[in-house]
Amino acid sequence: MPSQDIPGELRQYFEASHIALALADVTEDNPLLLVNEPFRALTGYDDAEVIGRNCRMLQRDAENRQPRAKIRSFLEAGRQASVRTTILNFRKDGKPFVNLLYMSKLTSLSGEVRFLFASQFDVSRSQPELLSAYDNELGRTLSRLGPALAESGMVIEGSLMTIANTVATVAQAKLTLADLDAPGFP
Repeated sequence: MPSQDIPGELRQYFEASHIALALADVTEDNPLLLVNEPFRALTGYDDAEVIGRNCRMLQRDAENRQPRAKIRSFLEAGRQASVRTTILNFRKDGKPFVNLLYMSKLTSLSGEVRFLFASQFDVSRSQPELLSAYDNELGRTLSRLGPALAESGMVIEGSLMTIANTVATVAQAKLTLADLDAPGFP
């Protein structure tokens, strides 16, 4: 689905969001169609470097075995509406960060999955209150996204229940951070 098929309301919503957002196509390899300024600030990449590529590029050579399995399950399972996991990513300058990734499916009213919606947050060095603020903003984002999508005849799958596992997710992020801080990690 070419990027010009992205509803204007959705584009405007992305541009106005204060958290990192990405929109991917549902065709083979799920190329990115749209990213916003917070995404560009987080990753260091501009649109020309990411549009048309799978977000997997942020992983570089990181193993990410468990997160990849969760994402793959989400993409393959028709009934799984959303996923949230930490995953090791790298900024354009090569610096690693632990990304708290949230993904959901945007569907037409007929049930056809039209896009993949994602939000990213760097939990690498964040303070607990920053993570809480991000969770609150993500909740508001998901709540406000509904009406914008409705104007385009789409709905967001999943619910705020997916973001409710913050404590377990942050614990996993801390384990990943310990690995990053280990001697010998670039």
